[in-house]
Amino acid sequence: MNTFPKGFIWGAATSAYQIEGGYEDDGKGPSIWDAFVAIPGKTHRGETGRRACDHFNRFRQDMDLMHQMGLQAYRFSISWSRIMPSGRKSVNKEGIKFYNQLIDEMLTHGITPWATLYHWDLPLALQLESDGWLNSEIADYFAEYADLCFAT
Repeated sequence: MNTFPKGFIWGAATSAYQIEGGYEDDGKGPSIWDAFVAIPGKTHRGETGRRACDHFNRFRQDMDLMHQMGLQAYRFSISWSRIMPSGRKSVNKEGIKFYNQLIDEMLTHGITPWATLYHWDLPLALQLESDGWLNSEIADYFAEYADLCFAT
């Protein structure tokens, strides 16, 4: 019989693009995934994450389900383009509000939030205007985004 060690944490993990939906809701900007899936033939049956499983609108019910399952942690990713639609400078307060509400809901249910700041969904503007990760200034842009996440 297999047993888990004392202190083992049961949890779930997702990525923003794969679960949130809310493609253009509340000021979210497009990401490189939004551009990629718009190219015919790149995904099975042309599927996109525009709606996904609508976690953006159903996160409270999702937290109820996670609580009922006995999950202790939830590793989620923050969509950079939901927080900063163009990837830098401009801040989307509605995006920050969403993630704050999500984290508050986790805490209400006794679920520890584990946030990932980047899960392969670079804001499209940074890719098109600045060459994305090939631009040496991208580290500064990411630091600006990370600082905003930690501050809010």
